[in-house]
Amino acid sequence: MANTEASRDLALTCESVFAITPLIANGVAEPTDIVVTSASGTSGAGRAPQPHLLGSEVMGDLSAYGVGAHRHVPEIKQAAAVDTLTMIPVLAPMPRGILASVSLLRRGAGDPHAALCDAYADEPFVHVLPAGQQPHTVATTGSNSAHLQVVTDVDSGRIVVTCAIDNLGKGAAGQAVQNANLMLGLPETAGLAADGTK
Repeated sequence: MANTEASRDLALTCESVFAITPLIANGVAEPTDIVVTSASGTSGAGRAPQPHLLGSEVMGDLSAYGVGAHRHVPEIKQAAAVDTLTMIPVLAPMPRGILASVSLLRRGAGDPHAALCDAYADEPFVHVLPAGQQPHTVATTGSNSAHLQVVTDVDSGRIVVTCAIDNLGKGAAGQAVQNANLMLGLPETAGLAADGTK
């Protein structure tokens, strides 16, 4: 199970970092008491056949794993300049994709949506959705894109960011190709789709 979780978890870090980093950097959110709940499709666990990942076992069920001491919390904290973070990864009954919900304490009067829009204005693969539109994993299928939305919770006043990616695209192979393009001096978007296939 450890190798399975490690494979799935690598993709769980990128969408969390996308959601958190601009808000901390712009002073819109506190770097403490951040909670991430991230639902991941079964393909994130790799190709090895495993009984607990069969469709008959996964469909109609959600199960959390690595709760309370998730191995990638230190990585997210370092990349996003976070002090404390709780992460709850969830295996979801879908073949691919990740949908993360990130809850942060508000700091100051800055606009979280504007902070995300400013941070990703020139990023070809990170799309902040219009107000009122929530990310869907299927919209990122087959792409190297991340779709984000941010709202303020009316009861707690906390900032809630949702982010969807294709765990096999942005969460794995697509990100690797994007990094290789940058290292080789090629256009960052070479060979990569920005739009989902569904």
